[in-house]
Amino acid sequence: MFQPGDRVRWETIGDDGLPLVRYGFVGALNGNLHHVTVMLDGDLTGELVVEFTQLAPVSITTVELRLEGSDLLEDPSLRQGLVNLWSAEADQAGLEIRMLSCFGADVDRHDHTGGYELAELWAGSQQYVLKACPDILSGTVNIRADLPRRYA
Repeated sequence: MFQPGDRVRWETIGDDGLPLVRYGFVGALNGNLHHVTVMLDGDLTGELVVEFTQLAPVSITTVELRLEGSDLLEDPSLRQGLVNLWSAEADQAGLEIRMLSCFGADVDRHDHTGGYELAELWAGSQQYVLKACPDILSGTVNIRADLPRRYA
């Protein structure tokens, strides 16, 4: 359940038919159990009423970048580019990332999921690992931060 002021991520389909992700803050709940008012970043014209199911709370482990093309994981230099793309997404979400350190294109950090560990980073007082994992069914690569293996 969301509270007024919570930072949220809204996933929807844009006018062009492509997936669209926007960030904002929960406004009034208005007593509705299925919808919430959201004030989107950069939209000073008003508030938008959104279904709860289209929203996700924003935290370091919920900000995920999904990109078409599982071949992005095959080339080490392309894998390193994913770090910058995810970092831009985290910045757009309003997260403060510290000490983002890439493992390097010459380091093969394959994990048990078939994905790759790309970098280490800090958010708040916690260390995280940035991972890129293929989603075979959708043909996408999903990039997100997670706890290091020793904590997971």
